[in-house]
Amino acid sequence: MSAELMIGTDLAAEMVAKAAERARVLQEQYGVQPCLATVLVGDDPASATYVRMKQNRSKKAGIASRSVVLPASTTTDELVAEITKLSDDPAVHGILLQHPVPPQIDERAAFEAIDPGKDVDGVTMRSFAAMAFGDPGFRSATPGGIMRLLAAYDVPLEGAHAVVIGRSPILGKPAGMLLLASNATVTYAHSRTRDLPALVRTADVVIAAVGKANFVRGDWLKPGAVVVDAGYNEGNVGDVHFAEAAEVARLITPVPGGVGPMTIALLLEQTLDAAETAVQSLTTLA
Repeated sequence: MSAELMIGTDLAAEMVAKAAERARVLQEQYGVQPCLATVLVGDDPASATYVRMKQNRSKKAGIASRSVVLPASTTTDELVAEITKLSDDPAVHGILLQHPVPPQIDERAAFEAIDPGKDVDGVTMRSFAAMAFGDPGFRSATPGGIMRLLAAYDVPLEGAHAVVIGRSPILGKPAGMLLLASNATVTYAHSRTRDLPALVRTADVVIAAVGKANFVRGDWLKPGAVVVDAGYNEGNVGDVHFAEAAEVARLITPVPGGVGPMTIALLLEQTLDAAETAVQSLTTLA
């Protein structure tokens, strides 16, 4: 293995510790405890595990958790109603809808029910527009975490060619927007892109977010490329064939321990941002 690992665990721990200090200040000065509400539809074991993990990390950051668990038979209207209640509750500062949701639900409609001021996971169209136009707003948690990781490892993005493999509205697409804002030249690709290996070989930075285990092979990569594996598949396997890619890349994220911890850390950091903004609004009105 020749690549250096881009490990997100320690950086994420630093972010959570800083969030905890900010939460302490809010509690002591204003009597406000930041609160993150999680909404889980159905009983998918993996989703339930992710929610518990986020709740545990929230506790470490001094953030209160509110859990809403709905049956798998929930309709779009019922889910939207629950999210609207949380959006209207001043004690809730951030809302996370665990995805994917059951197939009968219009996921986009559910996301758009989240108050943009509480969209700490960065999933609404308003948040995407803010990322695309460089306006203030919440970043999609995984792409935002990726950008923080790239910055921590001093990856030069200006003028670099970044290939984003994946077009999810909450991962691939916003990742491209954030890279573009950092003056990278961005190419979006996906599993149906023609001659994808040849395209990936032109990339200085590869973001793999296609949702297929071991999809990106080592011989697809330019020697010295930076490889960010944003995938997570059964068996702790990413979207990149790690053993092959690590022989070619300069930097690579492991799975787990790379992007995942950064996603949760940014989610918590943005919950603090939302709570501080809410407190500032109240003090201004007072």
